[in-house]
Amino acid sequence: MKWLFAIPAILIALIIGISFYLQPNDFIGCQEIPTTGSSQCEKGDAIIVVSGGDTMARTDEGIRLYKNGWADTLVFSGAAQDKSGPSNAAAMRTRALAQSVPSSAILVEEKSATTEENAMNTKTILADNDIKNVILVTSGYHQRRASLEFEKLGGTIALRNHPLINDKDWSLFWWLTPRGWWLAGSEVVKVIALNIGGVQS
Repeated sequence: MKWLFAIPAILIALIIGISFYLQPNDFIGCQEIPTTGSSQCEKGDAIIVVSGGDTMARTDEGIRLYKNGWADTLVFSGAAQDKSGPSNAAAMRTRALAQSVPSSAILVEEKSATTEENAMNTKTILADNDIKNVILVTSGYHQRRASLEFEKLGGTIALRNHPLINDKDWSLFWWLTPRGWWLAGSEVVKVIALNIGGVQS
């Protein structure tokens, strides 16, 4: 009979473990606006938002951080999902402009079709604009892998993670839906593959 109690405990531990692992968050304990005294809660040079999944929710979160003073520059990265239309980055820029972000504060990277390319291509933009301290925004389930792709490039860039906890694909209650388990499971597999030898997606 003990196993009847052990199974729920194991499942709960698995859910909590996956949730914390996939969503590294360097802003826990920070206020809504930057503060001095802690490097984790200070203003950065740029906010990077990578497209994919709920791209517009990710964009809105980046815009919110920008308006709260976390950085003076927004970097949008992502190619077009539909190759006949504008790039994701261009659509993100249009959304930001509609929310009163000045064009001078926006940089776009429009060629990346994978997370690895997001990191590689964005790094060039960062170097060209002397950006060294960045805040990375993506969906919660994608945050760990995205940060690993950026970190594996090395260099002098300091990166802080700011996962979007709630969007149309992901929430604190991801474990209640089959799609939530699929996203979590696929990301864990991709992170393992990345650590072993690299995966592009």
